Amino acid sequence: MLSTALRTLRTRWVTFVGSFVALSLGVALIAVMGLALASSLDAPDRRPERFAAAPVVVKGMDTLRVRTSAGIRSRQLARPRAVPADVIAKLKHLGTVVVDRSFAVRARGGPGDLVGHPWSTAAFAPYRLDAGRAPRAADEVVVTGDRFRPGTRLRTDAGTVRIVGTVRIVGTVRIVGTVTGLGFENAVFYTDARAAQLAPHSVQLVVDAGAVAVRTAVRGSAGVQVLTGDARRYADADPDRDIGELTAMNAMFGTAGGVAGFVSVFVVASTFAFTVAQRRREFGLLRTAGATPGQFRRTVVLEALLIGVLASAAGCVLGSYGAPKLAGWTADEGLAPRWFTIGDSTWPYQLAFWTGLFVALAGVLAASWRAGRTGPTEALREASVDTRTMTPGRRLVGSALLLTAAVTLVLALVNDPSGLLHRKTYVSRPMLLITAVALLAPVLVRPLTRLIVWLPAQLPGATGMLVRENAAIGIRRTAAVAAPVLVTVALAGSLLGATATLNEAKATEVLTRTAADFVVTAAGDAGFDDATLRKLRAVPDTKVSATSASAVYVLEDDTALIRSEARAADPRLLADTTELPLVAGKMSDLDDDSIIVNEEWKQHTVGEQVDVWLGDGRQKSLRIAAVMTIGTGDNGVYVTPRNVPDAPVDRADVRLAHGADATAVAAELRDVVRESGATVFTTGQWVRSTYPETDRTTRTGFLLVLGIALLYTGISLANTMVMATSDRVRELAVLRLAGATRWQVLRLVAAEALTVVAVGGVLGVLVAGLNLAGMWGALGLLSVWTPIEIPWATLGWTVAACAVLAVISALAPAALALRHRAVELAGTPE
Repeated sequence: MLSTALRTLRTRWVTFVGSFVALSLGVALIAVMGLALASSLDAPDRRPERFAAAPVVVKGMDTLRVRTSAGIRSRQLARPRAVPADVIAKLKHLGTVVVDRSFAVRARGGPGDLVGHPWSTAAFAPYRLDAGRAPRAADEVVVTGDRFRPGTRLRTDAGTVRIVGTVRIVGTVRIVGTVTGLGFENAVFYTDARAAQLAPHSVQLVVDAGAVAVRTAVRGSAGVQVLTGDARRYADADPDRDIGELTAMNAMFGTAGGVAGFVSVFVVASTFAFTVAQRRREFGLLRTAGATPGQFRRTVVLEALLIGVLASAAGCVLGSYGAPKLAGWTADEGLAPRWFTIGDSTWPYQLAFWTGLFVALAGVLAASWRAGRTGPTEALREASVDTRTMTPGRRLVGSALLLTAAVTLVLALVNDPSGLLHRKTYVSRPMLLITAVALLAPVLVRPLTRLIVWLPAQLPGATGMLVRENAAIGIRRTAAVAAPVLVTVALAGSLLGATATLNEAKATEVLTRTAADFVVTAAGDAGFDDATLRKLRAVPDTKVSATSASAVYVLEDDTALIRSEARAADPRLLADTTELPLVAGKMSDLDDDSIIVNEEWKQHTVGEQVDVWLGDGRQKSLRIAAVMTIGTGDNGVYVTPRNVPDAPVDRADVRLAHGADATAVAAELRDVVRESGATVFTTGQWVRSTYPETDRTTRTGFLLVLGIALLYTGISLANTMVMATSDRVRELAVLRLAGATRWQVLRLVAAEALTVVAVGGVLGVLVAGLNLAGMWGALGLLSVWTPIEIPWATLGWTVAACAVLAVISALAPAALALRHRAVELAGTPE
């Protein structure tokens, strides 16, 4: 058996090379994703960054901790508490106290993540001046890095924020010094007085004193933390940044790995099954010569075992080279921590190797079992025309998967339509439908092919007719070539279409519930000052509702501490500028002792009391005044300003009176907020600039997934086309003997390749459309009606790339074969 298998491999090397390449690349993809995922499971302990040289950091309460039946549950507070004034007074008796402040800064020509600090905190990183001097005036700053030089003037949003007292208003800032960047931030340092104006709220400070004395001074103050040693990292801007990035990477690599595994398994199994189907004439001859079904089954399995072992081993080697490249790319793109590298885990290699070997064997077993049950004369007869392409088992499994997809969709729509909007759901659901449609593809191929080629078949000449008949008769070949195209188009349409549809739904939802004509957003973290708000409310022919951002926390089932984004607003003014999607209650019933919630809350009955924690950690019992729909999940809750103390007003919604001149009002609004650096948007502009924005990691993860799918599809498509065309040498020779010219035969081959790609593209669009239709139905049940967003441009480019690859892969072996005389080709054994 081994010698027979080896001779077969040598004779049909083109077929087996294609299978080898497809399998080795599939194993490499699984190994790369597995290695990346294994390396992102654990994060090393981070050391302090901004306060690495600080003696002691004292931090106000910034985390809500609630004891539940399942243990302590914690959440970051939306509005951390400042260190109490009496505690600061005690600390000043111990040593120098430096108040820390951090605020976002937008600078023309500067990095997008620029952050401002007081100059007095620079020494705690430590930062050292390498050029220029320290800032002394409100319009002077020091920046990190070598992007700017001392003497440069920089336009910033913080540079235009209001200055009170005797300090003059500053339109630009002047860089008077630079410090060497330390890699963890892009910073701009102001004078302490200027930083206090730009960020009045501070939650932490540095004390130049002994840790024991500091702890003694703060003893008895609720929520005040004393940070020393490595614990000082909790005073950094994002102490859990690495953990957050690794969690996002886990999701990204998990999704990419799942899709890569699905695509590779799907395509490899299809490729190996196609190689067996190509050899039906050979099997028929073996059966005629007296070979038993078991003998050639064992031969086929042995061939698959040889290829599987070699290809899986090669794939693991490729994966070991590819994984570090992927790790480096994610770190360079800011998707992973700077330290992220591939570890020494071995289980991804084992998973990839055995998965590849299993898929190779599984791909040939079913096809060889069916071939073994076919008699000698029947096998020879089937060698020319595909019959019984839909076996009972394939029909049963395909129908079962299709039914499962339909039933799960209906159950989700009935029980929890919002579940269909979750990323895990709209990423995993297409796999089920893709597999079902691929299994049932032979049923769809013949009518779909005849429909696509109907018009060309009516044109003069035999090319259109031959394309139609060849593609329709060679169903197995058509289905095998169309499969990778189907997978890629369906994934691109489903994933990108789902995010686009969901984003459009969120924007539609926000636009629908906003009755304002203009939205004014504050610059920086300080929000609007009282004087600016008074001027905004004094603009003629307008109604202004000023709101603040915060959060509310609720404990559900005594186990889960849930955070809900909150807006604080005066209910009388809120009704003038907002149309909330209420299902019960009234906006006018909102007061200081009540809250407006959505149906996602376990307690959502009007009049019911609910215990919550406010954004600063205070616990309070509030009455439910009204209930909103769940929508896309961004409806949040509404409270009054008294329940978000010290939260700055960051947005003002402006509604015009009937007959007011919108242009004149917009000009006056801009004039009012010019000194504060705020921005005046029309409602449409505000929605487009603010809602929604796909998470960068999610978007990059999807692009990674689709890039993998497209790359693998291209290679698999090329392999399958080369195998399919090489197997048709005698058929092409017959066409030449019948009088067709070399160029006519090549045009026929190219047209058939385009037709098969079109079949795969149509099936892929069908699958994507069905998946997006389910999301559209879920949004409708959630009272958000928005059109389906299909990424036609992406799908067009994907199909075009597949078409180019298919045509080249089909023409190359055909052109090489046609260099020989037709009589010689006709006698070539298969």
